[in-house]
Amino acid sequence: MASELYNVIDALSREKGIDPQIVVTAVEDAIVVATRKYYKTQENLRAELDKESGQIRAFAVRSIVEGPDQVEDPVAQITLDDAKRIDPAAEVGGELRTYKATDVLGRIAAQLAKQVIFQKVREAERDTVYNEYIGRVNEIINATVKRTEGQDVIVDLGKAEGRMPRKEQSRLESFAPGERARVMIVRVEKASKGPQVVVSRAAPELVSHLFQTEVPEIYDNTVVIRAIAREAGERTKIAVMSKDKDVDPVGACVGMKGMRVQSIIRELRGEKIDIIEYHEDPVTFAEKALQPAKVSRVTVLEGQEKHLEVIVDDSQLSLAIGKKGQNVRLAAKLLGWKIDIKSEEEKRQEVEEQMRGMMTPQATPLESVPDLEPGIIEKLVAAGITTVEMVADMTPEQLEEVPGIGPKTVEKISIAVNNYFASLDAVEAGVEATPADGEVLAEGEVPAEGVAVAQDDEEGGEAIGQDVPAEEEARELEEEEAAEDDAEAGEVPDEIDESESDDEVAESEVEPTSESDVEPGEEGGQSGDEQGLPDVPGADSESVEELADEGQAFEAEVVDGVENAPLADEGERIIHERPETPNENVPDEEEPGEKRS
Repeated sequence: MASELYNVIDALSREKGIDPQIVVTAVEDAIVVATRKYYKTQENLRAELDKESGQIRAFAVRSIVEGPDQVEDPVAQITLDDAKRIDPAAEVGGELRTYKATDVLGRIAAQLAKQVIFQKVREAERDTVYNEYIGRVNEIINATVKRTEGQDVIVDLGKAEGRMPRKEQSRLESFAPGERARVMIVRVEKASKGPQVVVSRAAPELVSHLFQTEVPEIYDNTVVIRAIAREAGERTKIAVMSKDKDVDPVGACVGMKGMRVQSIIRELRGEKIDIIEYHEDPVTFAEKALQPAKVSRVTVLEGQEKHLEVIVDDSQLSLAIGKKGQNVRLAAKLLGWKIDIKSEEEKRQEVEEQMRGMMTPQATPLESVPDLEPGIIEKLVAAGITTVEMVADMTPEQLEEVPGIGPKTVEKISIAVNNYFASLDAVEAGVEATPADGEVLAEGEVPAEGVAVAQDDEEGGEAIGQDVPAEEEARELEEEEAAEDDAEAGEVPDEIDESESDDEVAESEVEPTSESDVEPGEEGGQSGDEQGLPDVPGADSESVEELADEGQAFEAEVVDGVENAPLADEGERIIHERPETPNENVPDEEEPGEKRS
């Protein structure tokens, strides 16, 4: 029959949920500590509890060696001869017990033994709790609220207490002592006060467990929960998929008249739940996940980094984003993709900004202009003018304000910039191929700018190839015409109407003149004869045709040179007035060849 002490130990073990042998070992260790404290010895002491009598005996243990030479520690070892004097049955390699009286232990020794027993029992209890709950992490269990400590709620799990921190609680929930609630074991921690079991009511797995409990199709794996995103106390989005084509996953979770989902909402104290059908296509899944907002279109920006761009109507933008970004944040968690949500107006402005950026010309440095001298470039850069576009936007007056730049320099800059832009226009338009060596240009055809042209040298009469810029040639032609205007008295028209054709000019301008119309001194010959120039040059059909051909040939270049010519200063402007000619104001209705008055 077990002793009364052993029965007390057995009852304590059942209450604490630990093995009775652990308590017995704790009692024996306590007696050893009290005995060593009383006898003040360093011997190897042991204690033993007799289950039947309940008596606890303490004794010192020494190992038996053969001779004195083998004794290394007299406290822990004894020779065979000395051992046989105490116990005749002693043998080498055995142990000799020397019992210590325990009835002489006083109150202090008993109190020390009590503390040791409690400490051992607490350690055993902690280990038991830890070993039991460490394997039940992420499990949903029923708990009873015991009390509140600050912002933490302490619940009774049965064999241990669980702690629910504030971040693991739902904002909508408040608990009273004695109230029952389903919680999930989040983790088990070892602390100085013992193992702490942390439970949660905010974990998404709690909602998944509630659906599994309420929806039979989820329990038997006909409907599968593929993803879930939750913000406790606010909203939960859950994506479900059916393995049976005849079963509607969303309808199964909602239930008839919403009975199934309503019971879950009541358990979560009114938390909103969005049930979404799962799709493998992220674009379709994103449209479903952003409900109740209506999505216009979804674009995958980066597949590897899982980045989506969602465009919604302007009226749907706030609904798609949700309160404090909650709707789009939960949708991103549900998909596992990064979502950028924009309205139609924002997308349109973004596209317009990109188009403006593409159409904005790039800045061209001044060094790109080949005709611009380095000294001029240095002066412009010193004044903060670093690009060709900045120079083109400035007026001659503004350029003259730059230190070291005068009117002549301004003219050089204008010519260089004009030539640069003219070359760019020629490249963009696609310059036609120049004629090959020996190929003759057609009548009236002018070679492109920069093409080598054969000219007759006045002295040697040999053809010399040189590059004639269009602007320079036009300027020389204009100066020659101005000189001719000053020299002539107005008998020969110095310009030919551009609206009339060559044949019309030949027929209308060249009239046979009578001898009476010719004044004395005009018979000296035409211009270019060896006799010299006459006082008043005559105009026959051949000379007029030559003038017409020349005017038409250089007409385009003259106009181009005039348009691109820099603005002249007030002091440099020379106004040439052309004298009226006899047949200048001829009505346009007259036919070529008719006699004009």
